[in-house]
Order: sequence, then C-alpha cells, then structure tokens
Amino acid sequence: MVDITNKKTIYREAVAEGVIRLKPETIKRIKEGTVEKGDVLTVSSIVAIQAVKKTPELIPLCHNILITNVKTEYEFIDEDKIRVRVRVKTTAKTGVEMEALMGVSLALLNIWDMVKKYEKDEKGQYPETWIEYIRVVEKIKKEI
Repeated sequence: MVDITNKKTIYREAVAEGVIRLKPETIKRIKEGTVEKGDVLTVSSIVAIQAVKKTPELIPLCHNILITNVKTEYEFIDEDKIRVRVRVKTTAKTGVEMEALMGVSLALLNIWDMVKKYEKDEKGQYPETWIEYIRVVEKIKKEI
C-alpha cells in the first residue's frame, strides 16, 4: 500500500463509465419495467453504491476512504446499448478512480445478471451480449 500519511486532504471526484450491449427486445423490457427480476436500473444503482463502498475489500492495495457521494446515471444508446456512468466524491488523501471503476463494473454485471434470461440463444450462449469501454472519463482534485 502506498504511504499517503503526509498528503493533504483535498476534494476528489472521479467519473467512470462503461457500456453493455443487449438485444433490442431486452432494452425495451428494461425501459418498460417488464424484467422478471425487477427494476434493473434501480437495483444496478444500489449495486454500484455497494461496489464503491466495498472497493478496498476487493482490491487489497486500495485505501479505505470515506465516500461522501455516489451518483449513477444511465443513457440508452441506439437500440441495443446502455451507458452506465458512476460519479464518486470524497475529501481524502487519495483518489476515487478505482471506486468509480468498481461501481461501473458491478452495475454493468448486475444488468447482465438481471436480464440474462432474455439474452441467451437456443444453446444458452450470449452471442449478442457484451460489456465494453469501461474507463475513467474524469478526475477532479481541488484544495479545500
């Protein structure tokens, strides 16, 4: 673990995003709220928050820092994709990029889990389903 003892506590924010590709019929189910497992976007937002909070437990060299805010946004792209964006805020000695990436990753995995029933082909495979473009899109540091 990196020694951050002598670093100043400052405002930090990170935004990460990723995309899941699904069948157009599955996207329609999500929009209409007809997915058997429930409200996909609400549950995925809760999963993202939990993932952010548990990041140091899953990535052992991450510092355990106080998270002050997590915001999840969803954007439907074309007829077959959802972009998930997670913004994480803190006042700490180290950044929250890994927390934002973890939030996006688990939100995307949760979407897949909740809709996998509709994504399988006749052989039980997922030829039209994938997750891509997970990345940090913004990082902010400000003196407080």
